[in-house]
Amino acid sequence: MNVLLDNFSEFRDGFIGTVEITAVSSVIALVLGLLLAGFRVSPVPPLRFFGTAWVTLLRNTPLTLLFLVFFFVVPEIFFPGMSPFLLGSLALGFYTASFVCETVRSGINTVPLGQAEAARSIGMTFTQTLRLIVLPQATRTVIPPLSSIFIALTKNSAIAGAFSVTELFGWQKLMSDQGYDIVPVFVWVALGYLVVTFAISGAFRLLESRMEVAR
Repeated sequence: MNVLLDNFSEFRDGFIGTVEITAVSSVIALVLGLLLAGFRVSPVPPLRFFGTAWVTLLRNTPLTLLFLVFFFVVPEIFFPGMSPFLLGSLALGFYTASFVCETVRSGINTVPLGQAEAARSIGMTFTQTLRLIVLPQATRTVIPPLSSIFIALTKNSAIAGAFSVTELFGWQKLMSDQGYDIVPVFVWVALGYLVVTFAISGAFRLLESRMEVAR
């Protein structure tokens, strides 16, 4: 208990950092994943190619390697001076977006094709059909797997701690460097991650319950 009480402010900052990078990268992953899913089912070949290339490349790239690219290549070429927090959020969000994309695409494929054909027959565009007809019906299907994806994102955020981003893994490293026993440190870090993942799981469970009532 002393390791927490003696360093509570550092633990608090690490916990808040984990929540912040999880929230920001989740928004990036969700928005980008939905866009990529639309590309994947688009009737426009270049968009389908872009979506397929993105998913294939990022799903088969180790996340640590992606972090290395974002922290040591991207600032040199595109955005010099960008904060480590934003770089970590982008790396984690871009990586997770590929998984969100495939989950949403799978949900889209569960919607009967006749729904889209009926929408097109009354003059709706592809974007209107996707936004107003297909995605609302696919949402119920994709909620449970999306919950698992965002829980995995929370745990993957630990990698950001190795790149100067303030979060729980960084607190663990600080305590280890100061000579604290590693076991209680890991226990508190694990409890911190459990709080975040349980909150995400509960939010998705509530959302799934509400969607079932609306069915």
